Amino acid sequence: MTAAATTAPNPPQLHAANFLNLLVVDDERSVRDVCREVAQSLGFNTSVAESAENAYRQLEAQSIDVVLLDLKLPGVGGLEALHQIKERRPDAVVVVVTGYGTVQSAVQAMKNGAYDYVTKPFSMDELKLLLGKVSTHLKLKTANRSLREQIKSRQGFGNMVGRSPEMEKLYRIIAKAAQSSHPVLILGESGTGKEMVARSIHFSGPCADKPFIPVDCGSLVPTLIESELFGYVKGAFTGAMQAKDGLLAIAEGGTVFLDEVGELPVDLQAKLLRAIQEKEIRPVGSTKRIAINVRILAATNRDLEQAVAQGMFRRDLYFRLNVLSLRIPALRERRQDIPLLAGFFLDRLSRTSGQERTISEEALKILLAYDWPGNVRELENCLERSCAFTSNAIIQVRDLPSDIHGTHNVAVGGNGSAKIVPIEQLEKQTILNTIEQLNGDKLQAARLLGIGKTTLYRKLKEYAAQG
Repeated sequence: MTAAATTAPNPPQLHAANFLNLLVVDDERSVRDVCREVAQSLGFNTSVAESAENAYRQLEAQSIDVVLLDLKLPGVGGLEALHQIKERRPDAVVVVVTGYGTVQSAVQAMKNGAYDYVTKPFSMDELKLLLGKVSTHLKLKTANRSLREQIKSRQGFGNMVGRSPEMEKLYRIIAKAAQSSHPVLILGESGTGKEMVARSIHFSGPCADKPFIPVDCGSLVPTLIESELFGYVKGAFTGAMQAKDGLLAIAEGGTVFLDEVGELPVDLQAKLLRAIQEKEIRPVGSTKRIAINVRILAATNRDLEQAVAQGMFRRDLYFRLNVLSLRIPALRERRQDIPLLAGFFLDRLSRTSGQERTISEEALKILLAYDWPGNVRELENCLERSCAFTSNAIIQVRDLPSDIHGTHNVAVGGNGSAKIVPIEQLEKQTILNTIEQLNGDKLQAARLLGIGKTTLYRKLKEYAAQG
């Protein structure tokens, strides 16, 4: 079979694929020539092979990024050739070429590791679009790998990720705080990672082998906080069937992290202040005091200075906790770390699910533009939700939660009469216009738009229902 002539007069502009090596494996010279011409026009370094045996030799001799493989080669089955190629070059992207009558073989090939397929006869523009898609996929894959390497080398302390000046400054403060035994007050908005910073201070210091005990002061009732921190003796209150040591005693030689310390009731603030100053505690219901040796790290997202002025937080406790202080920057203050964080979370999700995940440039732009009121925790949740609701390896804008990309509208029009068009409406216009330009070819439209045909048909049904 031979490749068909070019059909579209103005093919879309595609990204160059410089430095990517492509191998065309086909027993028909005319097909090899057309494929080589198209690939070279896109910037691929292209070589050809007329048989599977020749292809195997070239795969052993040089680094190949992309293989365009005909499934009907003389002397060897297409699926066997695919298996041998993937065995020699596991990271190579294989695009299979098949005839209309053997599309089922192409589907099976994709199940066996092929990236995509094209049917003969194909147009040069169709091949350009497919190879452009492959080039983008490889660039995203390379970028994701680079992000993972950067993350491994620049994680700062613990699992914190970031290379922005704000994070570099934070790392320096953590390093100094880790070598001290003074209390530290950690300030930051919800979701910035205050407990992670506290853990980094503890586990980077000389007492890393001692206990680290977090206490969420905002989620416990006052009486429970007191008994948790100071312990109690048998019979101290109804239900106290036996004595229990307090966390300030259990953490002997280590660290107690008081998260949301600003939520402590004033009477408990006084008891905590006494424990820090005198380095001893009195369990609930006891008359005896117990000596303690523990470091206190505290965190809050409240303005404690304002709380002191309003009489809701003790001034003396504030100064006692604020011997050393640090502030974690909000995510919107260090947007340049968003790609690193996205790569970190996607890498972790990939390991959990067994499916490699990356994010498209367009989706990443949306993440960079969003303000992230929930900070790093919200970003992690956003990516986890995106991966849960799509089977695609590349996260697209449409895969992001609507509250993330739904806030980004596009202004069109001019002469002072700009109209704000929601992304959903723009998507509808794009889909319908593409189908119209392709004279109703829905399968080709789905391929050009980068969406599945099932998704396209579902959206068309929704548009029809809308009228």
